[in-house]
Amino acid sequence: WSQVVSEAEKIVGYPTSFMSLRCLLSDELSTIAMQVRKLVGTKHPLLDTARGFVYDSRNNLQMRGLVILLISKAAGPSTAEVSFPHNMVSGIYSSQRSLAEITELIHTAFLVHRGIVNIGELKSCDGPLKDMQFGNKMAVLSGDFLLANACTSLAQLQNTKVVELISSAIGDLVQGIFYENSQASQESCLTDDISVATWKEQVFLSHSALLAKSCQAAMELAKHSTETQDMAFQYGKHMSMSHKLHSDLQPFVSESSSDSMAFSLNSAPAVLHQEFLGREAWIEQIREVSGSPVLSAMIVCPYPPRCACVFRQLWEAIKAGKGVTSAIDLCRCHGNRALAALEHFPPSEARAALANIVYAVTSF
Repeated sequence: WSQVVSEAEKIVGYPTSFMSLRCLLSDELSTIAMQVRKLVGTKHPLLDTARGFVYDSRNNLQMRGLVILLISKAAGPSTAEVSFPHNMVSGIYSSQRSLAEITELIHTAFLVHRGIVNIGELKSCDGPLKDMQFGNKMAVLSGDFLLANACTSLAQLQNTKVVELISSAIGDLVQGIFYENSQASQESCLTDDISVATWKEQVFLSHSALLAKSCQAAMELAKHSTETQDMAFQYGKHMSMSHKLHSDLQPFVSESSSDSMAFSLNSAPAVLHQEFLGREAWIEQIREVSGSPVLSAMIVCPYPPRCACVFRQLWEAIKAGKGVTSAIDLCRCHGNRALAALEHFPPSEARAALANIVYAVTSF
């Protein structure tokens, strides 16, 4: 994955791993960053989010901007008359580069906002209450700052359709994350039947909509045809769906033993396992290993030894069923649909790089 990203960054002209660095180094955010340093030594998740921006080479948090630049270059200049200066660098319009940065800022803002903790659920081992409250304030302020900068830059593109597309993507993100949080907050969340269709809808809202609509917006900025815009949307949608499926599968296919002990019962393998097994049989399976029909949707170790044993049994049950292989098949299905959308674009290094990204997330 890292090699694929590195080669793709050479094609678009510069590394995108720190695409939002210009904003992150602004005076206003630097002041916030100095305040965030006070959280060092606490367990507030904002610290882990900040570290991920710098050190995460495995998942590449800033993949979205790279994909937008690649698909912009793959489409090339439009034959239609464009309403902005023809300022092109490495085959990409300056407005498309701005859009890539805007998308990354929006994604980063939501990552920061998701680091807000529920004060009411804190335990004494999580650290002093005042530190957690301070961390929440910093998460709200820094996330709002990034989102405000993104919206300002979006307005400067002076394209109402692009503004409408990205605004709707922000709405999708909010709806998807609200859905996730509302499920996680329910004590009896496992009593709600989560179908594959529901899972797909939720993943599209919280993971795919931003990239899909940004890819479409990049085509709109270059005044490409409606068909080209739709193919860009389809690539962004199905590639990001594959990426999420690949991420959900890691606890079940990774060779690392630590990865196998952290998984969600709302992840694709678990949802598909439940669908094959049947809802009642799935609840009974959980009851057998845990002694209770209700567990938290998020299963993370380490916990007390008995809990770890329960989680291990559930992990083994899911892996032994059809959920994992079905999730792999679904991942490759979305990957194939993304590759099919790429066929609309002329052969080029950029198109090959986009295809390699799909291959990277569909290889197991």
